[in-house]
Amino acid sequence: MTGHLRIVGTTRGDRLHAVAAHTRQALVVRCHQRLRGPYTGVDTILTTVLPEAASRWPELVEEHRVALLYGMPELAQLIGPAPRTLADDAPYEERTRFFGAGWIRCMSQGIVTFLLEHVRRAHDTDAFEIVFEEAHAAEATTQELIALLLRRADPRLLRVVVSATAGKLSDELDGALAEVDVVAAPRSEGPSVADRSVLDWARVYVDSDCTDDDPCALAGYRQTDPPTRALLHDRRGDALAETATWGVRMGSVALHREHGSDPGGAGRAALLEAQRHAVATGFSAAVVDLGLRGRKVTDPLLHEHDYWEFTREAAAACIPVGRLEQSMELYQGLLRRFTDPKIHMMTSYAIAMLHTRFLRPRDHELAVQWQHNAVAIAGILPDPAERLTYSVFHDNGLALVEMHRGNLGRALGLVESCIGRLDEKLDEGQWALHRSQLLYNRARLLVALGRPDEAHADYSQLVDMDPYYTDYLSERARISRDRGDFEAALADYDRAVRLAPPFPELHYNRGTARVHVGDVAGALADFTLVLEMEPGDLDTRVARAELLLEAGDLDAAESDIGTGLRLHPGEVQLLCLQGTLLLQRERFDDALEALDQVLAKDPHYPAALINRAVVHFRQAKPEMAVADLSTALEAVGEDPDILLNRGIAHLAAGRPDLALGDFDLAIVLPDADTDEIREQRRLCTAAGAR
Repeated sequence: MTGHLRIVGTTRGDRLHAVAAHTRQALVVRCHQRLRGPYTGVDTILTTVLPEAASRWPELVEEHRVALLYGMPELAQLIGPAPRTLADDAPYEERTRFFGAGWIRCMSQGIVTFLLEHVRRAHDTDAFEIVFEEAHAAEATTQELIALLLRRADPRLLRVVVSATAGKLSDELDGALAEVDVVAAPRSEGPSVADRSVLDWARVYVDSDCTDDDPCALAGYRQTDPPTRALLHDRRGDALAETATWGVRMGSVALHREHGSDPGGAGRAALLEAQRHAVATGFSAAVVDLGLRGRKVTDPLLHEHDYWEFTREAAAACIPVGRLEQSMELYQGLLRRFTDPKIHMMTSYAIAMLHTRFLRPRDHELAVQWQHNAVAIAGILPDPAERLTYSVFHDNGLALVEMHRGNLGRALGLVESCIGRLDEKLDEGQWALHRSQLLYNRARLLVALGRPDEAHADYSQLVDMDPYYTDYLSERARISRDRGDFEAALADYDRAVRLAPPFPELHYNRGTARVHVGDVAGALADFTLVLEMEPGDLDTRVARAELLLEAGDLDAAESDIGTGLRLHPGEVQLLCLQGTLLLQRERFDDALEALDQVLAKDPHYPAALINRAVVHFRQAKPEMAVADLSTALEAVGEDPDILLNRGIAHLAAGRPDLALGDFDLAIVLPDADTDEIREQRRLCTAAGAR
């Protein structure tokens, strides 16, 4: 059996017996989130393979350093540290840059890319096998990575075995496993021999970090009195804390403190520390989990700030994982529970952001009401330092809402006022991260206001301030592209690719820039990487199919278009490309059917009109070609190529006077094919003379 595999069994012991029977020398990693939180199991894999990779292919490790270390900083002991950004070095209370689920997904894609390349280089004869045991209990980030690895790995090189109970996994992981062979692990002969006391079994359960699925262990734990159970958790937590990595602190240490003898003290502190790390890293699902657990052990009267922090961070993290209603409920609960002005100020801001950025339909007018509340409270805070920083923060939030309302000048004025106030009152190094965010917002507004040179200067300053945060390079590249300076754009894209995990958008943008400079091979490489990572990326699928079509590789283009239509049925861009391809294959009736489908959805789709006009012309129906080209001109305005083609169609229909009018109009337009137009005018004149 050489394909990926799913092993289903009730207990870990049963599954491991099946693993032994269906693998050779597999690396078995435990993924239970109670052990080390996000990336549990992934850290084990990397600890195993990184020493060889660093020794034999240091350039491979260097290429993926950021992704490899991002959620597992303890791996720096093996390969050295990652480069630091302003966000990494900012104090927690000054952090105003947070990362969503897409950021972590890119890190996971980087890890997967590294593993695939490492295995390709190290491949001997047998596939490298990885068994993800307890996948059903893995944290969401780990399940996502397993799904990505399953989809991207060639089982002849890297065979993935998912070992879990029969319960539902994440939607993406279940989807990745849909075509994978399933092995049911045989049940063991019977339960464990109960040769230990109830307390001993409870100790076994706690010492497993509450992951042991032996019925005797769980029964012993449940039958032990709560105070004794709490002491067992204390002892285990103390033992782990001595050498705990961030993963252990997020997973088992927080768990044991939460269920120990002081849940409202040590438990609250451990969960808060774990949640803050998850917030800083962008582990959104973990932030929600830790926050909801933290609320349960926190007395909102005695520890108002901690309860608020648990709640607000959980509410914010609900957004990237798609739980918007829960986010709003948590925020509204804070407003009902507390009267503290700062809590109302920050919660008003959060609700404003929900309305202006995330809820559908967006309601910018309601957002501005909530944000005005935040601005008003910030302006009357008694402490001058807090009044300054919070007023700036909330004026910046108001600027975002005003930008969404279309008041770009008002938004720019607010941001520039914020920058000026901080520059006047603070030393250069204070609130450096937030000041960079203000500069970033100013640059974005300058672009929107048609002032690209000033925006370019701001982005250049940001690159100097925070050279390892690659968004600034990408934004500067966008301005260079708009100026027509593709050399500068590609220099920024190339630098960003070297520094960043494999962001699909970054590679897509570099690919489209490479198209402009004629680097077809480079563009195809970028598009292919994006589609390997994210097969459903429509823009990249269309871009690669177009490029293949232009290059004359009709078979590869047809494959891309077919895959795209399976993933996006009825999508007009793909249908139009299908029609264009069929036209090139001279299958005119099939091309017409595809293009008709496009125009039934969008009667003014220019490319479909132009290509259908060609089909009509090739089928000796010049009048219908003229009609389509006339509609295309209405959609795009005066275009020399469309006018040229309509003139040719007019001429074929026996209307040389109308053809001549189109040729005369086309020849004076920029980028006109003047030689061809003159030749058609000659033919037109000759036809008129007859």
